[in-house]
Amino acid sequence: MQRIDLKLGKRGYPILIGSGLLGSRELLALHAPAGRLLVVTDEVVAPLWLPRLEQGLAGRAFAKCVLPGGEEQKTLFNVAAIIDALVAARLNRDGMVLALGGGVIGDIAGFAAASYQRGIAFVQLPTTLLAQVDSAVGGKTGVNHPGGKNLIGAFHQPSAVITDTDTLSTLPERQLRAGFAEIVKAALIADGAFFSWLEANAAALLARDAGALGHAIRRACEIKAAIVAEDEREEGRRALLNLGHSFGHAIEAGAGYGRVLHGEAVATGLVLAAELSARTGRLPGTDVQRIRELLAGAGLPVDPPRIGRQAMLDLMGMDKKVAGGRLRLVLLDAIGAAAITADYPRDALEALLEERAGA
Repeated sequence: MQRIDLKLGKRGYPILIGSGLLGSRELLALHAPAGRLLVVTDEVVAPLWLPRLEQGLAGRAFAKCVLPGGEEQKTLFNVAAIIDALVAARLNRDGMVLALGGGVIGDIAGFAAASYQRGIAFVQLPTTLLAQVDSAVGGKTGVNHPGGKNLIGAFHQPSAVITDTDTLSTLPERQLRAGFAEIVKAALIADGAFFSWLEANAAALLARDAGALGHAIRRACEIKAAIVAEDEREEGRRALLNLGHSFGHAIEAGAGYGRVLHGEAVATGLVLAAELSARTGRLPGTDVQRIRELLAGAGLPVDPPRIGRQAMLDLMGMDKKVAGGRLRLVLLDAIGAAAITADYPRDALEALLEERAGA
């Protein structure tokens, strides 16, 4: 088992990565010690991995809340369903939520935990590659709104992230590739050598080679943990983790939640951010080509759906990085070096979106 400590003082916690962790009674007793537990999962994950978790919780009383699966379920309605389950199970402030699933389950279960009785503890048990390398780490929780992605939520750090890599054995190919996009994002932000490693090892990773997956998950988590430790509530440097996301969130909302996977939208957003970086003189065109080839070679989309320039701009206008009416973007100065900036020509952004997303 590998361990990374996210250092946030009293709110710090371990990120544990390894095989067979869901079934470990000792591990769960240590990191989820509450006397009353609610397991939140979805209809896809429950038949696959809930029995393994039940082995780890053998002899302990716990309630279950099983929700429908999919990005379109990331709503206040389902947060209310979780809170209803918490009330029915009579959990008090010393209870704990266990979020067993991908990013949607982690986000809505974490938001319910943040809201219930003004905040109870929760543990992330991520079962998708995307959740394991990104959404389960860092304490962002919340839901979508028709007007934009993740517009409603709270910062609420988990007590632990327990990543059982066995869960990737049942992950659909499309979901695995979507998670790969977030690993590429981490490399682009902070580690050019890791990006080169991904170029050399993408095939092994996507073939679910245990060694390649373990290394990539750990490195992506190390990068995110270091940034979150510096800026927990995204008042500065943490916004770097949104590389590609201003474009990606607009694509998700514009296409309709669930039609384009989050990681697929991020992949396209990474390419758009790289192209804008090149057009504004920040990034060599050869680097744009490397980014595009790595993502396309992994079977990810690198061009957005034809949502239209104005629709993209309107949706990006609801981005959380907008300040003083000006959209700040995360752009690249090199592979492995990103910056948050509002210093780019608006006409360059509009021209790029018109070419790629339609007039």
